[in-house]
Amino acid sequence: MQMSNRSTITEFLLLAFADTRELQLLHFALLLGIYLAALLGNGLILSAVACHHHLHTPMYFFLLNLALLDVGSISTTLPKAMANALWDTRAISYQGCAAQVFFFLFFIAAEYSILTVMAYDRYIAICKPLHYGSLLGSRACAQMAAAAWGSGFLNAVLHTATTFSLPLCRGNAVDQFFCEIPHILKLSCSDSYLREVGAVLFSIALAFGCFVFIVLSYVQIFRAVLRMPSEQGRHKAFSTCLPHLAVISLFVSTGIFSYLKPPSISSPSLDLVVSFLYLVVPPAVNPLIYSMRNQELKNAVRKTVSIHVS
Repeated sequence: MQMSNRSTITEFLLLAFADTRELQLLHFALLLGIYLAALLGNGLILSAVACHHHLHTPMYFFLLNLALLDVGSISTTLPKAMANALWDTRAISYQGCAAQVFFFLFFIAAEYSILTVMAYDRYIAICKPLHYGSLLGSRACAQMAAAAWGSGFLNAVLHTATTFSLPLCRGNAVDQFFCEIPHILKLSCSDSYLREVGAVLFSIALAFGCFVFIVLSYVQIFRAVLRMPSEQGRHKAFSTCLPHLAVISLFVSTGIFSYLKPPSISSPSLDLVVSFLYLVVPPAVNPLIYSMRNQELKNAVRKTVSIHVS
């Protein structure tokens, strides 16, 4: 029973989207369309920010990081799900499952950190505009972005190493369409899974701290905006904050519902739908949210498209 899980499990079986071949192919086409839309939207933002010098500001630098993380997060889970639907299989290798867990945690944690940094950027821009250049210089922005990516890496190493050091003796069927830690822990036959529970609680505490920071930042932002005498100034300030607020609300609300929903309403099909919402929808929708109210970004994207088309 205490033997290495590597010696007994060589692959995991993921949850299938459908049982019939026709529905599997339909799901493949749907996932492919969403994946290509996410790649296109985030790719346009990356190209627009990189190619237009007037967008080389802290806000767009962090948006570029967010687009990179969105591409990474959706590419961690969706290609394998599409391949399984296309080839009518559920299998993923032990190493592939561990890699999927690592990169999923890495990109998700780093994205949450970047969204926290973006809240700080908006706070400084609106509440302390005279200090914006000194507090958010190129070195400070690079350091904050590096810290966000680094926190994601450390989070991924901690949880992946802890989870895959546990002996597994309850089969190899994962009730999810990708490798997710809570479902892998259900396969553990050792009380040592409490170590991973402790690590999860530590990460939740850090995430809650970031959430409190974001909320307090926006309280100060809204107070400052409402005190602005100019209606045009208020509209401009809100137009730069609302996309970030919408993105983080979508990210946090879907994640909270996925992991904190009551066990009484939990089921494999509901878990699949909710996980799909917080894994797939934000990376695909974020580019649209950020470009809807940002005329500067929309113009840059149009120029980027026209250059590539011509």
